[in-house]
Amino acid sequence: MTESTKRTRASRHSYDARREEILQAVIDVCAQEGIGKLSVSSVSKRVGCTRSLFYHYFPNKEDALNATLDYTIDAFIDRLRTWNEHRVFGDIEGALDSISELLKTLVLEMPGISGSITVGGDAVLYTAFVNRVAERCARYMCESTVVDFAQYHEVLIDNVFETFYVLISGLILYIRSHRDVPVEVIKEIIACTLHIEGYTEKYKDRRPER
Repeated sequence: MTESTKRTRASRHSYDARREEILQAVIDVCAQEGIGKLSVSSVSKRVGCTRSLFYHYFPNKEDALNATLDYTIDAFIDRLRTWNEHRVFGDIEGALDSISELLKTLVLEMPGISGSITVGGDAVLYTAFVNRVAERCARYMCESTVVDFAQYHEVLIDNVFETFYVLISGLILYIRSHRDVPVEVIKEIIACTLHIEGYTEKYKDRRPER
């Protein structure tokens, strides 16, 4: 590796690290002071950088907020990806159990600024955030878990992406407003919506014929 390449990589790492510090500062300001208090000055002060450095990364606070929402969703997808990679082959009910528990945990302890959006009462922003979460999660599931399932079982729903989108967005909103909902109920909603309840012990009489 040449010295020039090393310097380029070091510079990129430094750039990414500084940008991530700013994103984390946006999260901290929103979480501790509310989105209404978010400003270039409040973020710069928390990071310990100049306003000009902030503008080097983001044109304005709105762009920084949008980038932070994506940063938060990335963390959500990472947890989903870990779940998918650790599923036990053939254990559909086990996968339903674990994804239901994970979804409830993610919604109630969603990383990033989602909680402050809700507390701040910005319904439009929160709805947009939920839509972005549902869009990316549904796309990820369709490109991974559904593909794996379809190799061995018939997919019994039409409009697969749209169904996952509505299911995910609906569950997020429901869990946020019904924090005590049992994981078993979430599991049944998922299973019945996707027509895979026959793979569970409770509804084994509905299992599709091989």
